[in-house]
Amino acid sequence: MAEAMAQDAKEGLRILLADDHALFRAGMRHVLRELDGSVVLLEAKDGAEALSLLTHDSRLDLVLLDLAMPHMDGLGGLAALRQRAPGVPIVILSASESAHDMRTALDAGAMGFIPKSARAEVVLGALRLILAGGVYVPPEMIHAAVSTATIPTAGSDTLALTPRQVDILKLLGQGKSNKEIAQTLALTEGTVKQHVSDVLNALNVSNRTQAALAAGNWLRQHGADEET
Repeated sequence: MAEAMAQDAKEGLRILLADDHALFRAGMRHVLRELDGSVVLLEAKDGAEALSLLTHDSRLDLVLLDLAMPHMDGLGGLAALRQRAPGVPIVILSASESAHDMRTALDAGAMGFIPKSARAEVVLGALRLILAGGVYVPPEMIHAAVSTATIPTAGSDTLALTPRQVDILKLLGQGKSNKEIAQTLALTEGTVKQHVSDVLNALNVSNRTQAALAAGNWLRQHGADEET
């Protein structure tokens, strides 16, 4: 522990991984080395240890948190960690793949929600986005909202998305680039760029991450809430 906490100008990212399953933590060590070969990883096996480590290490860059572990009161635990270190992004790593759980965690201040079933490259991409200041919205959350929503048509009194814009929105939720979207929909990149711009304007946001979050909120307001 002392070595991990020591000052070292050459060290890389400092990440706190809080999960009560030793095997999962071992797997994440390998994934995080691909994110940063000199990563300093602090590990906590329960909520109390996570709070202690977060309190005593002011130089953390990221917290990876499982809400379902001993001494961790779910979203209450997330709130406690955020209060201890408001400037450190917290990412939920969970066995849950419920869009409702994802939305609840993001609404509570998590900067991302990554299902434990996600492939390593998905985890790495999500963490890079979050470290760059973005918010990772899982595709499952967007898919659930889009698939159960009634989208107003162009010309209605409320915000309207055309069928093509809905297609674009779904692919944005999957984290696809303009080039990938163009290939998927058999469009030119220029056309996709314009559609993306129109979607951002329609949702009144400035980037793709905000679009995914705003889309989830908007779709819920138009009948996309899951049954509980």
